[in-house]
Amino acid sequence: MRIFGAGDVWEHLSYEACITAMRDAMVAFSEGRAPGVPRTFLDLARGNMFGAMAGSLGEGDVFGAKLISLFPGNVRHGKPSHLGLVALFDPVDGSLSSLIDAAVLTAIRTASASAAATDALARPGARTLAVLGYGEQAETHIHAILAVRPIESIRVWGRDPERCARFADRIAAACAVPCAPGPDVARAVAGVDIVCTTTAAVEPILHGRWIAPGTHINAVGFAGSDAAEIDADLVLRARYIADSRASVLAEAGEFRSLLRNDTITDAHIVAEIGDVYSGRAAGRRCDDDITLYRSLGHIVQDLAAARALVDLASGAALRSIRL
Repeated sequence: MRIFGAGDVWEHLSYEACITAMRDAMVAFSEGRAPGVPRTFLDLARGNMFGAMAGSLGEGDVFGAKLISLFPGNVRHGKPSHLGLVALFDPVDGSLSSLIDAAVLTAIRTASASAAATDALARPGARTLAVLGYGEQAETHIHAILAVRPIESIRVWGRDPERCARFADRIAAACAVPCAPGPDVARAVAGVDIVCTTTAAVEPILHGRWIAPGTHINAVGFAGSDAAEIDADLVLRARYIADSRASVLAEAGEFRSLLRNDTITDAHIVAEIGDVYSGRAAGRRCDDDITLYRSLGHIVQDLAAARALVDLASGAALRSIRL
């Protein structure tokens, strides 16, 4: 059995490899070849949760589980909101083959899933990016989006102006791309090509009236049956594409609230992103479409990222031996 700590994941799992793994995994999931059981959450009070999920990448491929705590308040203290482990099992004999730090794996795979969706849904000429939030997911999303679009300018927004300014300076230095803090959400997202929401907000902070035609949005932040990081107007205006249709219907507060008052039906979900990748469903139809990828996360993404990590680490070890 191999154990991968946080540093090992950062060292070996590249965004480029993980983006490819996310595309392949979500196609397999939407085609019914990568099964998973519905994830369960234990309420720990004060907004904290403990989750468990299990799945497989298909017959003859790896299977495993993820155990993770969700403490949204950690972001205020500079800690990851998602902490736990991913256990990977060998499909040949069923043995436990790897234990992997889930905080870093989740950060990279979530951002990579958004980047894969961005590559499929954003306009090819997209050059500007706005990110709401300044935690780990905000940072990994910026790096991942840079892998699929030649971003020329970045705007960031967060509730604490000083932290947001420090975050913008760090991103500009690390990515060699101009990055400026927005004074408010409306001005941060005004006219940009791509928006990523990565906050722990449970009430809408992003409103549809602020979004220009042609924008692509990755809605990534806190999920809950009554939580909504984006408003109803944005859901109604956008081509709403899910990572998992079942997950949206069970967990996406902004969608569920509109279902409850009969404003929409589940047919408002245009497709799962795996169907867009495989060509079975249309994503963006024209330059003026507002496209929205709703990221709730799925065990097949964790397993695909874990498998990519193990493969990359094994390849690096073999190369070092040959040298």
